[in-house]
Amino acid sequence: MEDPSSQALARTYADALLDAAGSGTTEVLEELTSFVDDVLAKLPQLRDVFFSRVVGRDEKIHLVDRVFSGKASPLLANFLRVLVRHDRLDLVPLIAREARLRQEARSGKQRVQIKTALPLSDQSRDRLRQRLAESLPFEPILETQVDPSLIGGIVIRVGDTVYDSSLATRVAQLRDRIQQRSLHEIQSGRDRFSSAEGN
Repeated sequence: MEDPSSQALARTYADALLDAAGSGTTEVLEELTSFVDDVLAKLPQLRDVFFSRVVGRDEKIHLVDRVFSGKASPLLANFLRVLVRHDRLDLVPLIAREARLRQEARSGKQRVQIKTALPLSDQSRDRLRQRLAESLPFEPILETQVDPSLIGGIVIRVGDTVYDSSLATRVAQLRDRIQQRSLHEIQSGRDRFSSAEGN
C-alpha cells in the first residue's frame, strides 16, 4: 500500500505535468510510461543511480541530460530535472500512475475493478461496461481479475466503494445470520427457563 503523503505529492506533480503538457498530454504520458517501463524497470543499475541519496543532484541532472538528450521531449526532460532538484525522482513510477489516472478523470473516465470467480467473456465484459456506464457518472475502464475463492457472483470496486455480490460473501452472510439466530434462540430459551424458575 502506498504512503498517503507520497501519493498526494505524486498527484500534485502529475497535475503539474498534465497542465504543462496541455494538448500534448497523450505523448507526454507515453514518454513518462516508457521511462518507467523501459528505462527504470529494465535498467536497474541506472534506476539505482537515479534513486540514490548518495549521488548528488548535479550528477543526476547531468545523467538526465546525457540519457534523454534528443530522445525525450524538452518538457519531460525538464520535468525530470525538477524532480531531481527536489529529491523526488524516486516518485516517478507513482507519478506516472497518478498522471494516467488524473488524465482519465479529466476526460470523464475512471477505473473500476471487477473480480469474478471465472474469466468474463468479451460479451459479458461489454454488457457489464454498458450497464456500469448507464449507472455511473463517468465512463468506466474495467480492470478485471479472476478470484476463484469468490465461488460465483461478482465484486465491483469503484474508488473506495465496494459492491460485493459474490457467492462466497452471501454464504458468509447467511452463516452469520444463522449463527445470530441460533444465539438469539439459545438466549431466549435461557430467559424463558430463568423466568419459569423465578415463578
